[in-house]
Amino acid sequence: MAFPEVEANKIRTLSLDAFKEMDYYAVNNYHLPVELMMESAGTQLARLTASVAKPGSKVLVAAGHGNNGGGGLVAARRLEAWGYKVHLQLPMRPAHDLVNDQLSRTISYGVEKVMEEAYDVILDCLFGFSQRLPLPDKVSELISTMNNIEAIRISLDIPTGISEEGNSVRFKADKVLTIAAPKTILLNHIDEYDLYIADVGIPIEVYLRNKIDYNTLGFYRDQIIKLV
Repeated sequence: MAFPEVEANKIRTLSLDAFKEMDYYAVNNYHLPVELMMESAGTQLARLTASVAKPGSKVLVAAGHGNNGGGGLVAARRLEAWGYKVHLQLPMRPAHDLVNDQLSRTISYGVEKVMEEAYDVILDCLFGFSQRLPLPDKVSELISTMNNIEAIRISLDIPTGISEEGNSVRFKADKVLTIAAPKTILLNHIDEYDLYIADVGIPIEVYLRNKIDYNTLGFYRDQIIKLV
């Protein structure tokens, strides 16, 4: 599946702090529930995964304890429903009820909390834009293990280990699906992976407020846009 493309230099990028403010503003001023955006992000991640692997493929989802992990759980549930064999790794306990609810739904669909030696796709949904360094030891160990598996590797929002504080042990993503808007930190590493942006329902006024040309971004063409 080919997604519409936009030249990266034609779209304004945001620092992580600027994106956090954009996200907060959208949630609080447009009554966008976090659960709705989590569902959208996870569904788009499942779509990107389905574009590179057929049903029946084995997928490992590493899900964190916060909202990024919740998006990963949505993707795991959707992929299992589409005929993929999905396994789950949870190096941390869910931080709040919303993630616990997503976990219960995902397990009810048949996703197993196991890890094997071979996968077709690995999804990194551990921290996203809220990550802080240094990473917990068990997360660093999991990333090292996943990096040594020959698979297509996809990160949701920000690859684990990339931070404005510096880099540590880092998930070696082949593709990154960032949420809602391009982040400057991702453009700094764009030669390392294919970069996509997922629409999660933030209204055009919020993009204009942040000086992002919504028409150039073009979610009217598809809910996933590739930056080139």
